[in-house]
Amino acid sequence: QVQLVESGGGLVQAGGSLRLSCAASGSTLSFNVMGWYRQAPGKQRELVATISRDGSTNYRDSVKGRFAISRDNAKNTVSLQMNGLKPEDTAVYYCNADGIRGLRINYWGQGTQVTVSS
Repeated sequence: QVQLVESGGGLVQAGGSLRLSCAASGSTLSFNVMGWYRQAPGKQRELVATISRDGSTNYRDSVKGRFAISRDNAKNTVSLQMNGLKPEDTAVYYCNADGIRGLRINYWGQGTQVTVSS
């Protein structure tokens, strides 16, 4: 069974940094795309950043220049370095893993809370 486990969330002051990590277990092959999504109270889940197996990345506009996503294909891990955090970044952050070769599979982590105080 594939499991995604997030870590690194916490409470930080505005302007501070956090690094989120997600470890995928249960698969011997790396996922096509891994990414981070977030959901604030009363809001819908939104894309934060994704990274493909070849290293290409995609970020939502509001985090460009502040967040950086990276992955280790051999370890099936994905990380999100978050700098210059703002109160509006407060949310539960979810790891996502999508696809293995041509297989349309998708997994979600349980989420990790990020709280940015002003």
